[in-house]
Amino acid sequence: MKNIVILISGGGSNMAAIVRCAQRDAWAEKYGAQIACVISNKADAKGLVFAREQGIATEVLDHKAFATREEFDASLAALIDRYDSLAAPALVVLAGFMRILTPAFTAKFAGRMTNIHPSLLPAFPGLHTHQRAIYAGCKFAGVTVHMVTAELDHGPILAQAVVPVLPDDTADALAARVLTQEHVIYPRAVASLLSA
Repeated sequence: MKNIVILISGGGSNMAAIVRCAQRDAWAEKYGAQIACVISNKADAKGLVFAREQGIATEVLDHKAFATREEFDASLAALIDRYDSLAAPALVVLAGFMRILTPAFTAKFAGRMTNIHPSLLPAFPGLHTHQRAIYAGCKFAGVTVHMVTAELDHGPILAQAVVPVLPDDTADALAARVLTQEHVIYPRAVASLLSA
């Protein structure tokens, strides 16, 4: 069985979309894959409640308990490794995990770690993407699913979806429109990796 480990920091709406898709489309039978664990760096992350309700194992690893980013990432890697097997190493899915990962961590999970970013990369890496797109006068914005590399919000693009930027858009309104697309393309991108 291929284990999928999802990392979150908050509400986990993309994680929930992936879980629902896995259930609806029978990933266990179709791909031999299961959502094995949801890990958060915040104990109060609302997404953990949803995961537990689905019978998925959850773990909390508070980044504030570590003196350095390297120590946190080493402990996080060890935690993910508990869901690994030699036959099918875990796929690590970042779904609103608000931590910048160290090069050692990204190297360890290279080729099997995905992220979703609310812009049409390579445009607007980093934070405040929707407001930046509006300020820049963009006619279109969107979302990108990509493989994770050591460079923030880079790596091979797996999927993108485009939404229009409307004349009276606010960052919140644009974010809400983009989020609906995130929930469509992230489960699809993960499924496509599992079927490869």
